This record gives sequence, C-alpha cells and structure tokens, in this order.
Amino acid sequence: MTDAITAHRRTVLVVEDDPGVRSTLDQLLRFEGYRVVQAADGVQGLAALDREEPDLALVDVVMPGLDGLSLCRTLRRRGDRLPVLVLTARDQVGDRVAGLDAGADDYLAKPFATEELLARIRALLRRTEPEAARSGLLTAGDLVLDPASRGAERAGRPLDLTKTEFDVLELLLTHQGTVLTRSQIYERIWGFDFDTTSRSLDVYIGYLRRKTEEGGAARVVHTVRNVGYTVRPA
Repeated sequence: MTDAITAHRRTVLVVEDDPGVRSTLDQLLRFEGYRVVQAADGVQGLAALDREEPDLALVDVVMPGLDGLSLCRTLRRRGDRLPVLVLTARDQVGDRVAGLDAGADDYLAKPFATEELLARIRALLRRTEPEAARSGLLTAGDLVLDPASRGAERAGRPLDLTKTEFDVLELLLTHQGTVLTRSQIYERIWGFDFDTTSRSLDVYIGYLRRKTEEGGAARVVHTVRNVGYTVRPA
C-alpha cells in the first residue's frame, strides 16, 4: 500500500444543451466525487476538451450546431481516444449503431437509471485508470485505505480502525473533494432512520483524527462549519 500513487479526482466533461439535464448531471457527478466541466453544445465541448483534458466525456446526441455524433467523429479523426458515453432520447437499434460507428464507446438512452449511468462511467474510466487506481486503493496524500482487506495506513504506519471508523473514512475518501453533510453521512453509514441529532458522528470523527494525526501528522479529516466533513490531502 505504501507504493500507491496518490489518487486524483477524475474529470467528466458533460456536453448537454438542456440546462436542467446538465445541472442534474453536474450535481450527481459531483456528489459521486468527480470533477465536472460543462459545455452547452459540441463547439463548447471541443474547446473544453482542449482546455481541461477530461478523463471522460458524457455527450448528448441532439444539440444545436455541432451535435454529439459530429463531436465524436471530430475526436476520432484527430486521434483522440477519450472515452465517450453518448446520451440520447432515441432508443432504436439504428441510432445506437450510428453512435458507436461515430466513435462513441458506449450508448445510453434517456430516460436512464442513475445507477446504470454511474456504472457505465466507472466501467469506461477503469480502462484508462493508472494501475494503482485499478487496485482499488483509496488515497489522500500519505493516507491509504484498502477496501478489499479493510486495511489502512498513514505514511506507512498501520491504523487500527474499528468497523465504523473505517466505514466513515472510506466514505469520505470515496467522495474526496466533496463536502458531505452530516445527514448524508448518517444515511450512508447508519441508515435512514438514524437520529441525525445524535453526536455519534462527532465522536467517530474525533477518533479518526486522533488515529490519523498520531505523531503530529497533519490533519486530513476536516470540518466545514455548518455543512459537514471532507477529506483533503495534507
């Protein structure tokens, strides 16, 4: 685990002309821990691709000006192998074939289930992940968690975490860069019916800080006043 490469937030470019859909996708992806770049049409999408160098593009087919299929063809003509997931209201076999022939890597018809969209994004990103990321390790600077073995360490020093401590830290690392509210953390860790006025979360955050900051190590679990908690590399 000590040889793990520091994790970085994957960037998703959302190219969608409908402001409502674009905003919904932006909120969803940010909550899942992605960095999101938005574009309202294909022309803006191409400009964003050059400027931001995203890890994946989520592209609507029907847009004014440069549509989604034309955007895909432009990318492939210039040799850009960026993973592209095409979104469209159409659900005919011919339309799906057209999208794939244009160079898209995957195709999802609207309306779609949120979990399916996220699963397809994860599948596409796995193809381009660094080897350390494919190992499943979660990192923030010198803090490393291995969800498979449920092991954790800080600067090579093993951390003796309880199940709940590990679960809370894993959740924060999974959404690194996003501030999770107390309600969101209670919902994910303890369930919908847990009393969010309880101070249990504060107690576990205190335990995590004590263990991760042992020996004078810099803080990685931060409080955002009146909002919640987040993890930031020291």
